[in-house]
Amino acid sequence: MPGGRLSQQERQQIALGLADSLPYAEIARRLARPTSTVTREVMRNGGPTAYRADLAHRATERRAHRRRPASRSAATLPQEHGRDAEAVAEYEETFTTVLMASGLTKMAARVLTCLFTTDSGSLTASQLAQRLQVSPASISKAITFLESQSLVRRERDERRRDRYVVDNELFYQATIASARANDQLVEIARQGVALLGPQTAAAARLENIARFLDFISESIVRSAEQARAVLHTTSQAATPDTAQPASDRP
Repeated sequence: MPGGRLSQQERQQIALGLADSLPYAEIARRLARPTSTVTREVMRNGGPTAYRADLAHRATERRAHRRRPASRSAATLPQEHGRDAEAVAEYEETFTTVLMASGLTKMAARVLTCLFTTDSGSLTASQLAQRLQVSPASISKAITFLESQSLVRRERDERRRDRYVVDNELFYQATIASARANDQLVEIARQGVALLGPQTAAAARLENIARFLDFISESIVRSAEQARAVLHTTSQAATPDTAQPASDRP
């Protein structure tokens, strides 16, 4: 069934598709499954190069056994705006998986997903710990990393609690910071050009890398500046309630 749990045979088909270097969308099409299901299955079980159908099947059975009581209670939690709790949980898991594929640790990805999918875009450490059912120390470590990447911002609320915020401007700043992170690579590459000799093959390779990264960085910065206004445009998907959301409570 497209909406049911993956069978062992389906996992074997996923493994065969990965071995043939098929994209996730094609594997999903052959299984009549959403692409997000295949992406999540692969990324949570070793990634495309280490995925094994038998190990993935056993790991999923263990997770289901451990989490069954928590999943039942989570599904009964009230959701704002008439949202389907199970559908929201499924989406958050997929979002987390995609963020992990981009290089974030699992906890950092979970925290960022939680903030992105919260109407207020702002939660305290205790609210994050409660929602994710993890220790405050885990939240603190994840937040420290996300702040270093300009992916979240810290604010003090009226009760002098630290709140962690994601907003449109932060997304722009993170993009700029990512582009500028190439500058050091460009500088190091060009130091190598001078050191190895301009007429050598190694120097030519490093110079090409520097020119490529320079071009990419400039293009990203220019595009981000041009598109910045989009981040401050209210989309048609926003309702009067979500355009100016109230603070989320634990």
